[in-house]
Amino acid sequence: MMTETERRTLEERLYTIKAQIAAAAEKAGRDPSEILLVAATKMNDAERVQAAISMGLTACGENRVQELLEKYEQGAYTGADLQFIGTLQTNKVKYLMGKVSLIQSVGSIKLAECIAKEAKKHKICQDILLEVNIGREQAKSGFLPENLPEALEILPNLPDIRIRGLMAIPPVQAESEKSSGYFTKMKQLFVDISAKKYDNVFMDYLSMGMTADFEQAIACGANIVRVGTGIFGRRPYAQANADLAT
Repeated sequence: MMTETERRTLEERLYTIKAQIAAAAEKAGRDPSEILLVAATKMNDAERVQAAISMGLTACGENRVQELLEKYEQGAYTGADLQFIGTLQTNKVKYLMGKVSLIQSVGSIKLAECIAKEAKKHKICQDILLEVNIGREQAKSGFLPENLPEALEILPNLPDIRIRGLMAIPPVQAESEKSSGYFTKMKQLFVDISAKKYDNVFMDYLSMGMTADFEQAIACGANIVRVGTGIFGRRPYAQANADLAT
């Protein structure tokens, strides 16, 4: 059970993040209403997620399928949009069908084909973002920039998915400003792909920026930011290791 102090702290954090997003958008000459805040809700229970939604949060993003399913059954996301933002294994895709509006982390042709197959079974068209490994990190999934053209020749032919844009998680930087170079590269990819006007590709969303660097991401063109720690505070595992993942 959340205490009144915890609720007040959560409300203050959410208000602060929204204000920072608005300020970053205005500084970049953009309309703040163009920026979608997706709260990274991992390791926060249904009560905390519901509390944030009651305070005006409109979109949640989960990183783990099992956690999403448990909290979904508890009604954690009622009243908000639900998206999947974490690494997704092909054998877990079927559990997301009909539950999430957007799968942000599609980093391979194989995964996209699996999503299309499962979406067809459920008679839906699943919106996805293509995840780009913009930092070329071996430990991360995602398309390398030079492999996007091949993916964009194949994936639009799958009628049960709809590509809505790009997503990226740049390498962790000692200073958040250093992420701007990666964000700028992502924006250029976004513009280049948009200009080619692929069939069944709708470049509506550029998802990048997390707690440590969302303001830089907005300055570089992001219109979805994924913020967890900035809203909910540091997760338990981050007591010994600062949480820079969201």
